[in-house]
Amino acid sequence: MKKTFCILVAVILCIGAILLSGQEADNEKETKIFRLHIRANSNADIDQNVKYEIKEAFVSFLTPYVAECKSKEDAMEMTKRVSHTLEQIADYILEKHNFDYKSNVKICNEYFPDRYYEGEIVESGYYDALICELGEAKGDNWWCVVYPPLCFVPNDNASKSLVVYKSKILEIIEKFFKQGD
Repeated sequence: MKKTFCILVAVILCIGAILLSGQEADNEKETKIFRLHIRANSNADIDQNVKYEIKEAFVSFLTPYVAECKSKEDAMEMTKRVSHTLEQIADYILEKHNFDYKSNVKICNEYFPDRYYEGEIVESGYYDALICELGEAKGDNWWCVVYPPLCFVPNDNASKSLVVYKSKILEIIEKFFKQGD
């Protein structure tokens, strides 16, 4: 009876530790990631196409700046400094294509659903993000991660090794079972 009680208490403590670790890992990931979203005016082909043109211009413009960032805070500060320029870039492209709407570039903290990028998942949660709204911003969006720079590195196997995602729950379970050996 005493042995069963000890096992039950150990299982309850493990489950509690797993749940708490998962929450801490989510909060840690959310606080270390700075996202970029470009929200199209609508899902019409013309609005989606201009969204991608603006995306290309943003990535080209931001790449040398992102290369200098050593932390999420650096990336946020840099984008604050250049946000007006980004808005001008987007508005120039919209005007060039005779759109009657403008862009709105802002930095905020918003809830985002699970998203996949280059085979990795960025879990749902509240994230700091640079948001570029085009017109009514009711269309599908393009997104990436400014920091760590997922969309600002070459798309090859060497660059994929720069980003490592870990499961705290798996680490705790593996550690628990290794202790039993």
